[in-house]
Amino acid sequence: MMRDGALVLADGSVFEGELIGAEHSIATGEVVFNTVLSGYQEVITDPSYAGQIITFTTTHIGNYGVNAADFESRGTFCRGIVVRELARRHSNHRAETGLDAMLRQHDVPGIGGIDTRRLTRLLRDTGAMPGAFGSAAEAELLAAARAEPGTDGVDLVDQVTIGEGYTIDALDPDNRTRIVAVDYGMKRNIGVNLSRFGTVEVVPAGTTAADILARTPDGVFLSNGPGDPATVPYAVDTIAGLIGNVPIFGICLGHQLLGRAIGAGTVKLPFGHHGGNHPVKNLATGRVEITSQNHNFAVDPDSLAGKATMTHVNLNDGVCEGLQVTGELAFSVQHHPEANPGPHDSHYLFDQFAEMMRHASSAPADSKGIR
Repeated sequence: MMRDGALVLADGSVFEGELIGAEHSIATGEVVFNTVLSGYQEVITDPSYAGQIITFTTTHIGNYGVNAADFESRGTFCRGIVVRELARRHSNHRAETGLDAMLRQHDVPGIGGIDTRRLTRLLRDTGAMPGAFGSAAEAELLAAARAEPGTDGVDLVDQVTIGEGYTIDALDPDNRTRIVAVDYGMKRNIGVNLSRFGTVEVVPAGTTAADILARTPDGVFLSNGPGDPATVPYAVDTIAGLIGNVPIFGICLGHQLLGRAIGAGTVKLPFGHHGGNHPVKNLATGRVEITSQNHNFAVDPDSLAGKATMTHVNLNDGVCEGLQVTGELAFSVQHHPEANPGPHDSHYLFDQFAEMMRHASSAPADSKGIR
């Protein structure tokens, strides 16, 4: 049976609907919207959504069900989901269960029947804001929304990183390349892509530069993750100790942390980038790539002067989408080249990282301190 409920934003806006998923009297978080047409399971299981309530702008969600193979992490970290309509039946040969069953199993609350077009327009005008939904009275939901701190100034990485490291074997057993991946909330498909180029040792976010370098990696990968990069100074210190000693590639939060490690600044965007259709221009080639994105913060391009070159730019709003550290084998991008189910226009960046590692391994030992 459907349960009546409501979503209330911190500004007092009310959206009536029907509760789905796990039963919570009140669920709170920072409300954002995502424009993907498919891949809802991958979005819900992306650790980068920690602290957030995800609004899906696609009208029908759950049409093709869910399956264990498409999980992007060990579980779910978002605070809840908002949909226009949850499919009553799923139909796909890969489906193992329905979305509502998955939400219940992983204790993720949701609300359906919401006018997501109105909600999205409001968030675009006012920016992402705290909200609360559930079966409680509207006054209680409003109070909970206004008490929700959102993602500013909160270390969400500590909530999603692994407790102990693990290893992903290289797809080619004869490949002796060693990659250390620092897990700030790393998606599963990133590990799959990196394993094409060598063995991947995944380590917790708090791992020091000395510990990483003691593993004698051929390259270090800085993963995606949630929240404000200013709240993880320990990660910035680690990256600063790695620059010049080993090739580095960062994605999403890893990109922002690399920026801060070289002295650049980061800013919070009004409503962030969440979707699978963002046009990004590669400034070196002039090519426009359609990209997958999920971030609320970004590197300030005006702070890169003398430190790094901006390599990619978002054509919607001019946000810095990539940087190359001046004089070092270190680069990063804001978007997701590993996007699953896609798009895959930026997949070449993994090959670029592999080429960087090959170059460093064949360079003289005293070349910028890199083996």
